[in-house]
Amino acid sequence: MKPYYGVDMGEEKKFLMTREGIQKLEDELEYLRTVKRSEIKEKIKVARSFGDLSENAEYDEAKNEQAFVEGRIAQIENTLRHAEVVDESDINDAIVNIGSKVLVKDYEFDEEIEFKIVGSAEADPMEYKISNESPVGKSLIGKKVGDIIEVEIPGGTSKYEILKVSRD
Repeated sequence: MKPYYGVDMGEEKKFLMTREGIQKLEDELEYLRTVKRSEIKEKIKVARSFGDLSENAEYDEAKNEQAFVEGRIAQIENTLRHAEVVDESDINDAIVNIGSKVLVKDYEFDEEIEFKIVGSAEADPMEYKISNESPVGKSLIGKKVGDIIEVEIPGGTSKYEILKVSRD
């Protein structure tokens, strides 16, 4: 492709994802397209019935919500369009890869933590789903049971020992 306004529009970023992650996005997209769009359409209709739109907070709120939902729909569509599904049946249980569950010993807190390594589009640190592009995820990829890794994180250095590698 030719550069567009000085920006090389070459390769689009591929989003590596598990089948579970793809399904979750497809479900959210379906919900937003059907249920949420209908709810917002009704809110706008009701707000318009209140009259003057220039001072109508309900109308402004509904339009803002509509813009947010349409933006999220576009974001999900783009992610799905550029998603590359990791074939989890090809994952070697002995080596950490996307789709692996990894039980590690955290030396700093002297506790065991189980991470699931996922693509960046489906990362959710609150559920211990970490991206293969995150500092910890990147350091775990390609390692095996018994390996010890040290990871530079914003708060310093974390040290982990891989105790177990598995799939769901």
